[in-house]
Amino acid sequence: MVAGPIIDDRIFGLAPGFRALSIFVNCGDSADGSAATQVLTEACEAVLAGEPAWAEAHLASWGETYLKFGAKPNRTPCSAQALRKRVLKDGRLPAINPVVDLYNAVSLRFAVPVGGENLDAYAGKPHLTIADGSETFDTTMSGEAIVEHPAVGEVIWRDDIGVTCRRWNWRQGSRTRLDALSGRMWFVLEALQTMPDTALDAAGDAMCQGLRALLPTCEIRRHEVSA
Repeated sequence: MVAGPIIDDRIFGLAPGFRALSIFVNCGDSADGSAATQVLTEACEAVLAGEPAWAEAHLASWGETYLKFGAKPNRTPCSAQALRKRVLKDGRLPAINPVVDLYNAVSLRFAVPVGGENLDAYAGKPHLTIADGSETFDTTMSGEAIVEHPAVGEVIWRDDIGVTCRRWNWRQGSRTRLDALSGRMWFVLEALQTMPDTALDAAGDAMCQGLRALLPTCEIRRHEVSA
C-alpha cells in the first residue's frame, strides 16, 4: 500500500467543497469470489428511475467546475455524467469485467465519478494537481497508441511518470488502466459540495462490499481526503 493521494492546494480553490474517498486494495493471495452480475443492471435501472435525488445538482456542479479550468463539459463531461448520459440514451451499459462493472455501477447509482487504477503500474503516489502542459498522457486513437499533453491549467491526476487521468476525471490513460483482479488496485470516489456526505459514505460502503465479494480476503484501506 502507499500513502496518499496528494491533493494540490490549488484544487480546493477551484472546488472548495471537494472531498474524496480513497480506497487502496491489495489482492494478495485472495481467491476469486463471486461477482454480483446484476449490480450494473440494477444501477442502470436506478438511473432510469431518476435516482439519486442529488444527481442533477451534483453533476451540474462538476460542469461548473470544469469550466473554471477551461474544459468544455458538453464535449468532455466528467466520468459520472458521461456514464449517466449513455444509460439515459441506451437504457444500459455493456459489461466489461467484474471490477470495472462494479465501479461503474457505484458511479451510476450515486452520481459520483469513480476511478479505478492499477497501482502496480504507478511510479510514486497519485497526485491531483494542475498541469503545466509538459506532462505526457498515454492513450489510444483509432486503435493506435499515442501520447498527448494536457492543456496548461488543466486539472489532472498524475504520478511521477506522467498523467493518469485527464481533465480531472474525464479520460483515463492506458498505462494504469485496471483490467485484472490481481496485484494492488486503487479507487477514488470524488464529490463536490452538492453531494451529501452520507451519500459519499454509502458509495464507499458499496464499493468496499463489492470488492470483498469479488476478493474475499483482500486487504482494503479507505480514508477520506478533504481540505
